Amino acid sequence: MMPVSTHALQQMAIYLGIVSGGGCAIMYYLVQQNFAKSEYYKLAIDELKKNDVALAALGAPPLQIRNIKLTDRNNRVDGISARIKIPVCGNKSAGYLHTYCIRDSEQKRWFLQEAVLQLLNGQQFSLHPTTKDEEQT
Repeated sequence: MMPVSTHALQQMAIYLGIVSGGGCAIMYYLVQQNFAKSEYYKLAIDELKKNDVALAALGAPPLQIRNIKLTDRNNRVDGISARIKIPVCGNKSAGYLHTYCIRDSEQKRWFLQEAVLQLLNGQQFSLHPTTKDEEQT
């Protein structure tokens, strides 16, 4: 058996660390892309984009949609329902778009049940059903 040098082991450890880190980054990116392409995600974002009062409070346009925190327990998706917390921001403020959708198994479509924009300053805007009214909390 041929001995392996410490230098060779260090190089192998560095290489494997880079490869596994890159793999994790790619998986994170792909999961985020799957969220962004999903029907329940698009329904919620479209509802926010229709609400001029909420957009004005954010300072949008431009509306910036951030990556969902994958470890957040508020984000739950299964084949029947989807509850997600989408980070959003504009030029004036930032917050979270809290959404809840259910899936009709016959139509194989998602339907938005709830969409609430909660800004970091505490303001809330109920977006669904579509309304222009602002709720203060």
